[in-house]
Amino acid sequence: MNWLTDYVKPKLSSLVNRKEPPSDLWTKCGCGERTLYVSDLKENLNVCSYCDFHMGMDVNSRLKNLFDNENYELIEVPFENNDPLKFKDLKKYTDRMKAAQKKTDQKDAAILAKGEIGSTKVVVFILDFNFMGGSMGQFVGEAFKIGCQNAVDLNCPFISVASSGGARMQEGIVSLMQLPKTVAAVNMLDQHKIPYVSVLTHPTTGGVSASFAMLGDIIIAEKGSMIGFAGKRVIEETIKEQLPEDFQTAEYLLEHGMVDMVVHRKELSQTLSKVLSFVKK
Repeated sequence: MNWLTDYVKPKLSSLVNRKEPPSDLWTKCGCGERTLYVSDLKENLNVCSYCDFHMGMDVNSRLKNLFDNENYELIEVPFENNDPLKFKDLKKYTDRMKAAQKKTDQKDAAILAKGEIGSTKVVVFILDFNFMGGSMGQFVGEAFKIGCQNAVDLNCPFISVASSGGARMQEGIVSLMQLPKTVAAVNMLDQHKIPYVSVLTHPTTGGVSASFAMLGDIIIAEKGSMIGFAGKRVIEETIKEQLPEDFQTAEYLLEHGMVDMVVHRKELSQTLSKVLSFVKK
């Protein structure tokens, strides 16, 4: 027996050729202090079990969490983004779109579905922050309008779940046009006396917070969410004053009357059920 070839060499080979564990097994908490096991995090609805930080949630998980028995039907948005400005920064806008579509397996940053929450028929509009920061462009504006029209046609409440950095810069003025478009859609709901519940998640900022997200008949914010228009640092540099530590948090907005309630993600579906039971009477 040659101990060099039979024992030492295999040991060295196993060390040199050791396989690295999959990179998607672990992730960092949004607070930056904890490393979390991804499967445990998903079971806990993407809420850190140590600090209770509410991390981002993909749209499919969000849909399953909201609808009764995870049962819902997607609503098609018959619109194709045509890159109106032929925009290019470090990359072409079309290339960024393709990369985001591959990453999320979604057509764009918004998804529409209908089903029941607490046995009440609803139409739900959700923004996906994983798709270019949940930014609002032509597709998102059109999806919101179609969602509102479906709620009118079905005579049922409309729910939006926002998570966005604001208007999509690659679409320039066209993206800004979506602000009045979504506001007009909310007015349509009001004219037909359709209840509109707006759910704000982390983060909800920019043009989305300046339009439909803050226009709900009832506004619910997830615990700890950052909600505002411009960033805190930008505001401080503009007004030359220091803002409160909890400025632009869901809790701060609740204290100042900007939202109606702040809820934990685990209680969101149940809270919506209670709210819907009141508004449909």
